[in-house]
Amino acid sequence: MSRTRLFLAGDLMTARGIDRILPHPGDPLLHEAYARSADDYVALAERRNGPIPRPADFAYVWGVALGELERRRPEVRLVNLETAVTARGWPQPKGINYRMNPANLPVLAAAGLDCCTLANNHVLDWGEEGLLDTLHSLEAGGLHHAGAGTDRRHAEAPAILPLADGGRLLVFAFAGPDCGVPFQWAAGEQQPGVALLEDLSPESLQRVARCIRAAKRPGDRVVVALHWGGNWGFDIPAEQRRFAHALIDEAGVDLLHGHSSHHVKGIEVYRQRLILYGCGDLLDDYEGIDDHEIWRGDLGLLYFADLGDEGRLQALELVPTRQRRFSLQYAEYADRQWLRDTLNRESARFDCRLRDGDGPALLLDWPAAA
Repeated sequence: MSRTRLFLAGDLMTARGIDRILPHPGDPLLHEAYARSADDYVALAERRNGPIPRPADFAYVWGVALGELERRRPEVRLVNLETAVTARGWPQPKGINYRMNPANLPVLAAAGLDCCTLANNHVLDWGEEGLLDTLHSLEAGGLHHAGAGTDRRHAEAPAILPLADGGRLLVFAFAGPDCGVPFQWAAGEQQPGVALLEDLSPESLQRVARCIRAAKRPGDRVVVALHWGGNWGFDIPAEQRRFAHALIDEAGVDLLHGHSSHHVKGIEVYRQRLILYGCGDLLDDYEGIDDHEIWRGDLGLLYFADLGDEGRLQALELVPTRQRRFSLQYAEYADRQWLRDTLNRESARFDCRLRDGDGPALLLDWPAAA
């Protein structure tokens, strides 16, 4: 039986404070009510947990993730990049605008990332110029991307990654109707933008299914990344669950990679296919902000999913992390237990449960008849 190991994570926000500690800090000027300088976010984090090196090398922010990636050796490493990579453009009137200096792009290579999904509510924060710079920077850096493009056809096209067994991994990315993507950001026939779904209706399902059918070959495995829902709250709406099941039943999706919530959400295995409804944030600069502490957005997970024949889930290992001083550390003791208890509570409706694995990892158990 063949096996493909994937590394997946939630939102990667290498903008603002993160960008300011990297070797090539960009312009710190912000256009938001909360702060006027990205350095303010660095100061807040240092006030909470102590000094942060400046400049930090590109590996610094990844912390313990680098050792886990080396130990587990996933064949594909996939994240949702929730920032523009640009020094140009003009801030869009939406309150918060993320961008990273293109000279700091090696921070993605430091973790060996293969693919970034871009269908989210920050990739066009600096307008079309910022989006086009982002696409160019990723391509120049040898990184695959999906979910945004120079027009709708390119935005809906999958990232295609070759696998060791001769097959391919197809990664599609779409933004849902309720994650804060302005409607005018939708890619058009001759309009740069994101692959935006107006709703989670049967018509939207068929749109995704057509994209998959046009690209899929025998032996391919299919991941759909969905940026959907709000930033806070554990609830999984019935329409999201219906849409996730239909993607598997009718569109041939093998893994649903959901994100947008700043904290982890419940996990389901349906017809032996993995559904991650909300992966939480992988890395951000929220460390010193006191709002929404009950959700523990500083805690996250590194997801390592093993897919077998025909995309069926063989195993899921989750490594609990905590963001501290803008670097990923292991979540230990009470923090690790909070993550385990929370995921068990939220996944119980799907008859899924976590147990201790080797070292820091947690293992997912799910019903054989799922």
